[in-house]
Amino acid sequence: MKIISSDDVLARLKQHYTYTERRGDPFRVLISTILSQRTKDENTAKASRALFQKFGTVEKLAYADIKEIEPLIRPAGFYHVKAHWIKEVAQQILNHFHGEVPCDVKELLSLKGVGRKTANCVLVYGFGIPAIPVDVHVHRIANRLGLVSTKTPEETEIELMNLFCRKDWIPINHLLVTFGRDICKPHTPLCGQCFLADICITGQNVSQ
Repeated sequence: MKIISSDDVLARLKQHYTYTERRGDPFRVLISTILSQRTKDENTAKASRALFQKFGTVEKLAYADIKEIEPLIRPAGFYHVKAHWIKEVAQQILNHFHGEVPCDVKELLSLKGVGRKTANCVLVYGFGIPAIPVDVHVHRIANRLGLVSTKTPEETEIELMNLFCRKDWIPINHLLVTFGRDICKPHTPLCGQCFLADICITGQNVSQ
């Protein structure tokens, strides 16, 4: 059985997928990522678009009425809880960070509803700071490939940061997410079509 190499994985992913750096307003990245929890991308986009059309700044969202926020973000699901979260986040930013989203992971983690994945998304897509936002999908893919052997996304984040050079942290996350949507699907991975199958622990077992 071949042993998987992080350099080989990165090189092959780059051959098959393109990565273009994208940056957005840190506040909108933060709120959109909170809304994205436990829902599909298209639902997040719909909810974010409606929300920011009416409450597009920290100040406006901080002073918004919950009853006005809820119908706007309903497509994202769990809108009662998320409405309270994002309003409180806006208030925290306004009161404790002078209205500016912090670019420090510890400060981001102090915000309501923000975990490591959300904090890292803000660093990467809001500030262009290298980090690896590991959600359940990246966690699953990294373990399925055999890059890591971990039990939690937090453990996977640490292992991936050790495996890949800092300059590759941002692209590897994007590439793994794309690979997961295209080939390494949650329940029906397309191992027969996978360009990593010959070095993937799972793929090699399937082919035997």
